[in-house]
Amino acid sequence: MTHNPEPAMSRTVLALALSMTVLSAAPAFAQDHAHGHHHAPGSVAAEATGAAAAVDAFHAALKAGDTAAALTFLAPDVMIFEEGGAERSRDEYASHHLGSDAAFAAASEATMARRSGWAEGELAWITSEGRTTGQFNGRAVDRLTTETMVLKRHADGWRIHHIHWSSRAPG
Repeated sequence: MTHNPEPAMSRTVLALALSMTVLSAAPAFAQDHAHGHHHAPGSVAAEATGAAAAVDAFHAALKAGDTAAALTFLAPDVMIFEEGGAERSRDEYASHHLGSDAAFAAASEATMARRSGWAEGELAWITSEGRTTGQFNGRAVDRLTTETMVLKRHADGWRIHHIHWSSRAPG
């Protein structure tokens, strides 16, 4: 019987999916028995502070309009989900929504209401809830936002491998 190995991308996606399943099965406030840490609801575990800093730096670069810097925080095979759509790589994101995301970030104010994060080994997830307000393209903006980012530690720092953005009108 011959074995046909899966492509590397499929293995990476499978590993991230399995990691997310394991991560989502343990609430952020659960005790990490293996390391003796307690995580409060709505907090970022000490092991995930570097990943949270990478998320913040990505957003700061977008807000500043520095799209080249923003791209450095994304893995080449990043998968971005937003409003039912998907961009399947850093290059695809750069050629489609990066510019408009930077323009939107510059024209609006985002405030964070709550953030949680956890890391195990080389993987981390950071979840954020907030509100974005302002004016963009002549229209008022007022959105409640949620964001999930999955990151992997690389030799030169944390890189974002998955983003899921969602928003809705308040009320």
